[in-house]
Amino acid sequence: MVCFRLFPVPGSGLVLVCLVLGAVQSYALELNLTDSGKATCLYAKWQMNFTVRYETTNKTYKTVTISDRGTVTYNGSICGDDQNGPKIAVQFGPGFSWIANFSKAASTYSIDSISFSYNTGDNTTFPDAEDKGIITVDELLAIKIPLNDLFRCNSLSTLEKNDVVQNYWDVLVQAFVQNGTVSTNEFLCDKDKTSTVAPTIHTTVPSPTTTPTPKEKPEAGTYSVNNGNDTCLLATMGLQLNITQDKVASVININPNTTHSTGSCRSHTALLRLNSSTIKYLDFVFAVKNENRFYLKEVNISMYLVNGSVFSIANNNLSYWDAPLGSSYMCNKEQTVSVSGAFQINTFDLRVQPFNVTQGKYSTAQDCSADDDNFLVPIAVGAALAGVLILVLLAYFIGLKHHHAGYEQF
Repeated sequence: MVCFRLFPVPGSGLVLVCLVLGAVQSYALELNLTDSGKATCLYAKWQMNFTVRYETTNKTYKTVTISDRGTVTYNGSICGDDQNGPKIAVQFGPGFSWIANFSKAASTYSIDSISFSYNTGDNTTFPDAEDKGIITVDELLAIKIPLNDLFRCNSLSTLEKNDVVQNYWDVLVQAFVQNGTVSTNEFLCDKDKTSTVAPTIHTTVPSPTTTPTPKEKPEAGTYSVNNGNDTCLLATMGLQLNITQDKVASVININPNTTHSTGSCRSHTALLRLNSSTIKYLDFVFAVKNENRFYLKEVNISMYLVNGSVFSIANNNLSYWDAPLGSSYMCNKEQTVSVSGAFQINTFDLRVQPFNVTQGKYSTAQDCSADDDNFLVPIAVGAALAGVLILVLLAYFIGLKHHHAGYEQF
C-alpha cells in the first residue's frame, strides 16, 4: 500500500494536484510506504526538478525545465524483501518516471541509484523535438547511511549527465524503517555537513514594525543561471534579510560562499533560486512587461530560523528593478525590497540581468540613480515655475502700487 501527499511551495498555487503555472514551480513529494501489516517500511519526502536539453527539427537546441508533474502515482514502489531491495517509483505526465533503488549491508543501507525517464514525444514539453521517444538517464550514487538513521539533505544536490540536469533539495529518506517508526536520528549529507559558516544574525525584541539596525554590510555574491551551455541570467548582490516573527526581529546577512544558485529562463519569465543549509529557497522571479522592459515581479522564501521554526513568505505582485530589455539593472547604494510587513530584503552593490545575456556578460546598465534624477526633474521644474509665478505677482503688485500713486498726485 502506498500513501502520498503533495505539499505546495509558497507561490505555486497548488490545489490538490492542480497547478497554476508561473515561472518555475515545484512542490514537495512525500511517500509513506507500508508493508502488509500496515507498518511504515520506507519514508521519503523531497523536492526535485529536471532540466533537459534537446535537439529540434530545425537542428537547433532548446532547454526545458520539468517541475510541474501534474498527477503523480507511485506504482511499483516496494518495501523490499530477501530478493529485492526497497524502491521508490514515481510516474507523472505522459511517459515520465523516476526511480530510486536501495540496498542494505550489515550496519548501513545505501541509496544505490536514481533513474529518470522522459518522453520527447510529449509535444507540450518538447515542442519540435527531432527524436521522439522515451529516454532514460541512470545515475549510480552509493550513498551509505547508518541503519535506522533518517537521511537529510537540505542543500541543493545536482546530477548532470547526457544533457539532463537533475536538482534535488529538502530531501528526507529512510529505507528499512525499524518497527514501523521513522527514526529521529538524522544522517546529514556532505553538503549540509560542510555548510558550517552560518549567516550573521542580530536579534532584538522590538515591536513588529521595528527592524534592528545591521552592524555590517553583507558580502556581495555573484550568481548565474544557465540555459544549456549558455548563461541566461546574471546577478551580483549583497543580500540582507530583515525578518519579523512573533515580535522578534532578525537581520541575516547571506554568505555567498555557502549559498548555491539554480533557476530557469523563459521568454517572458526568469527565476533565480538561492539556497543554503538554512535557506530552503529564496526565489527571485522576473517578468517582461510591455515587451520592452523587465522587472522583479515575485519573491518567495522559506528558511529555518535560529529557534528551529520555519519562516515562509511569498509575494507575486512586486515591481522593483525595472530596466529595458537588453540591459542590466544596477544600484550600488542600499535598496529595500519590501516583500511583506514581516519580510524585507536590503540589497547592496546590486546588478542583475535576467534576460538577453550575451556571452555570459552584463549588458549596459541602467543605474538606479537615474530614477532619482527622474524624480528630481519635475521637482526642479515645479520650483522654477513657482519662482516665475512669484516674480510675476511681485511685479504686478509693484506696478499696481505705482499706478495708485499716480492717481493720488492728481
